[in-house]
Amino acid sequence: MPDLQKKPKLSSHLWVIYALSILLLVVIWYFQWVLGLIMTLFLAASIYYSIRTERTLLQEAEKYIATISHRIKKVGDEALLEMPFGIVLYSDDYKIEWANPYMNKFAEDNNTIVGNSLNVLSEDLIPRIKESKDNIWFELDGYKFQTKVKKEERLLYMFDRTAHAELQTLYNNDKTVLAIIYLDNYEEITQNMDDRLKSQLNSQVTAVLNNWSSENGLYLKRTSQERFLAVGTQEILRQLEHAKFDILDRVREVDVQQGNSVTLSIGVGYGEATLPDLGGLAQSSLDLALGRGGDQVAIKDEVGKVRFYGGKTNPMEKRTRVRARVISHALMELVKVSDNVIIMGHKAPDMDSLGAAIGILNIAKTNDVEGYVVFDPDDVDTGVYRLVEEIQKDEELWEHLIDPEEAEELTGNRSLVVVVDTHRPSMVANENLLQMTDYKVVIDHHRRGEEFVDNPTLVYMEPYASSTAELVTELLEYQPKNQKLKILEATALLSGIIVDTKSFSMRTGSRTFDAASYLRSKGADNVLVQRFMKEDLDVYVKRSKLIERSEVYRDSIAIATAETGKTYGHILIAQAADTLLTMNGIKASFVISERKDGRIGISARSLGEINVQLIMEKMDGGGHLTNAATQIEDTTLEDAEGLLKDILDEYFEGGESE
Repeated sequence: MPDLQKKPKLSSHLWVIYALSILLLVVIWYFQWVLGLIMTLFLAASIYYSIRTERTLLQEAEKYIATISHRIKKVGDEALLEMPFGIVLYSDDYKIEWANPYMNKFAEDNNTIVGNSLNVLSEDLIPRIKESKDNIWFELDGYKFQTKVKKEERLLYMFDRTAHAELQTLYNNDKTVLAIIYLDNYEEITQNMDDRLKSQLNSQVTAVLNNWSSENGLYLKRTSQERFLAVGTQEILRQLEHAKFDILDRVREVDVQQGNSVTLSIGVGYGEATLPDLGGLAQSSLDLALGRGGDQVAIKDEVGKVRFYGGKTNPMEKRTRVRARVISHALMELVKVSDNVIIMGHKAPDMDSLGAAIGILNIAKTNDVEGYVVFDPDDVDTGVYRLVEEIQKDEELWEHLIDPEEAEELTGNRSLVVVVDTHRPSMVANENLLQMTDYKVVIDHHRRGEEFVDNPTLVYMEPYASSTAELVTELLEYQPKNQKLKILEATALLSGIIVDTKSFSMRTGSRTFDAASYLRSKGADNVLVQRFMKEDLDVYVKRSKLIERSEVYRDSIAIATAETGKTYGHILIAQAADTLLTMNGIKASFVISERKDGRIGISARSLGEINVQLIMEKMDGGGHLTNAATQIEDTTLEDAEGLLKDILDEYFEGGESE
């Protein structure tokens, strides 16, 4: 801006012209003084007019510049004080030093926020500023703000993005959701029905589903006797989740004259994916729900995150052995074309895991293929060491038990890796083996979780089964008879069944007894089983002390938390949970203790009214409706107990269907 205090002067180019004119006048005066006089008067008048005109122009320019300066200052003040967004200056200790009037409307009693901590705006501001975040979103009095942070200037610009957020919410709410609804046990229930009863059942189920879809605004189309397709939006999906998918209970209440309730499973796909991809997500979710035993809902988005609802009932036992025979023959073909068979259960194997592995080893020998069981001698709990001692006496059997390192040396591209009694890669005896071959088989009786072996060649998962040993026993029945099942092998399988069923008192179906009967016919020794199941006195005392520390939570849940610094094996805490469940009035039990690997272990049991599988899954575990567990890293006993109680509170306050 020019210096307005200086007086205006003629431009330099005018002075040059005037200087030349004066020189010309001198010449004219010399030759014609009259003409020189006239020209002198004319030049003087011209100089006077020029000076006056330039002075006037400068004065007008000064006035204009002064007006512009005033307007700019006024606009700056209005922008700072009246702009429709927030401006906040804060101190080194995150106290508000100055705020424009826009932000003061959020102060209590319409006073000022100056002098308060930034926490008065949002508890997230200070931590996020310390993390050097330059773009922070927070909500204040129903408004959603996007905040730009100028950390060096200790300055915040806060823009109201409420309308934008509402538009985004409307967009998200309107996204398409696809669901596939499948009647789990339709075939089993209707196979002995006459046409009249079958038609009546179809009408009842369809009416219940149509009423449910109408109430929630879903489009529902029956695509086959057992399958429906539903189309909705994410807003509708949230409503259904809020109601805990009560359609599961409604369908289960349909009157079926033959006694068994109708159950259904729902696979839901949602997210940013295309319609074909949503259909794939829905089918994948349905497969997951069915793999977990049915009577539940699985919801999956495009990144693979899964949520579950339902699963309150034990899966109904299948009435046909067709699937067992088909799986047995498929496994036999895979074994025959493999160079060798590598069998592994979960870490810290129990009777079921080790017994099932020995059963698969027999299938390999029956088909004249070398088989090996991955066994870590340093990872043996008290529950199986007597079985291991007995196996050591059988040199032929013992030489087929190899450690994890030796297993890696024997595993090649044409090896068949069989995983028993688990389907989670993080839990197997040696996870590296899964990456060393393309041929993998999973045999398990647990409900399927999110984590699963990648690209298995064959999967045999039946949550209705009492144990993996029961499933393997059924597979053995359809194998060639050229290899006799040894007494010790049959006893190991029977031990797995007896331990997992608590001596046939829990999770026992007719096929459980059929499998046990088959093993007894092959020489399984009940006396040897009882010897395997005997426990040491010090183990009994340790378990009793653990039970002594239990408390009753929410009137019917027993929670026992071990002393800090004392470690317990997963078998012992599982036994403690089983014992607590036998107490009067207890519907579910949880035992929490430190493990030797530094993690916190939790074993959960229930009588069926409380789904401990869902509770353990919220703590990154899994299992069955009545039998589940988890291991948590980087936490303490107190924090683990607190987290468990929070999840239990949410479970009961949100309804037992989740």
